Amino acid sequence: MTFDPDAPAAEGSLYGLPCSPETARIQVQVVPWQATTSYRRGTRGGPAALVSASVQVDLFDVEYGDFWQAGIALLPEDERIRAWDDEAEPDALRVIENLGDDPEAAARVNRLSERVNDVVYASAMATLDAGKIPTVVGGDHSSPFGLIRAVAERFPGVGVLHIDAHADLRDAYEGFTWSHASIMFNTLRHISDVSLVVQVGIRDVGSAEVALIRSEPRLRTFFDADLAARLADGEPWTTLVDEIIAALPAQVYVSFDVDGMEPSLCPTTGTPVPGGLDWRQVQRLLARLADAREIVGFDVNEIGPGEWDGNVAARLFYKLCGATLRSQRP
Repeated sequence: MTFDPDAPAAEGSLYGLPCSPETARIQVQVVPWQATTSYRRGTRGGPAALVSASVQVDLFDVEYGDFWQAGIALLPEDERIRAWDDEAEPDALRVIENLGDDPEAAARVNRLSERVNDVVYASAMATLDAGKIPTVVGGDHSSPFGLIRAVAERFPGVGVLHIDAHADLRDAYEGFTWSHASIMFNTLRHISDVSLVVQVGIRDVGSAEVALIRSEPRLRTFFDADLAARLADGEPWTTLVDEIIAALPAQVYVSFDVDGMEPSLCPTTGTPVPGGLDWRQVQRLLARLADAREIVGFDVNEIGPGEWDGNVAARLFYKLCGATLRSQRP
């Protein structure tokens, strides 16, 4: 059959593309997991919101062209993740309501989180073994840990570009070892093949996290307030982007929490914070990253269940696909 990229897309498909995981260059693992979400729940519905909105995205991209031809496809959803999320929910809520003072309930959630990590890791390794690009759509920000681990094993020395409102450097936040607020702490602690984490947009941070930022040589943080002050003083955004990229090694994994952007873009995300990057700033950062580094995997997470959040996240994910494919030059 002849595929018309300008025709209306079929509901329930990812961007309306007619490819399978076997033929697609980019494989997408959905992780509907929100157990450790500490403020506003609903990120479990993020992947579904993205997929539903994706059919409204025009496939030709002004920046990246007809990259859809390389193929972007959903992997079959592992139903165990959703079941584990259901199982974890009562314990997680009990821990959160008790401000972390329920170690037995937290331990049960931690065991389920480890299962999710293992499933995501195994899926990512299978994607890499097939010579394809692994990605995750979450779910709270703990969702991609297994993917980061797999990418680092395959590409030792990889750097992580972490776009977020939060530093995510807390040690077992609320008793959850694998908390969404601990993803970069766990990356630094457990994944030695990650050479550097470069954070952008950080504006909600604890004192212990700041101490770690100041002392950890594998960590470079561009605080939102500092970026905003430099922009207000007349520095071009491109100058700041080039400084961010210069800190990264040749191969880069992108971990994108949508609350790194201004809250009007994804208002139902789990922990929105005023400030952040606007849409054009994000796109300039991704385009210049694609021209200067090789992107070897990425995630988009903390997507709220709202229709607008899904719309923005679907377009963000598509742009990341375009940037990733452009970055992988022969």
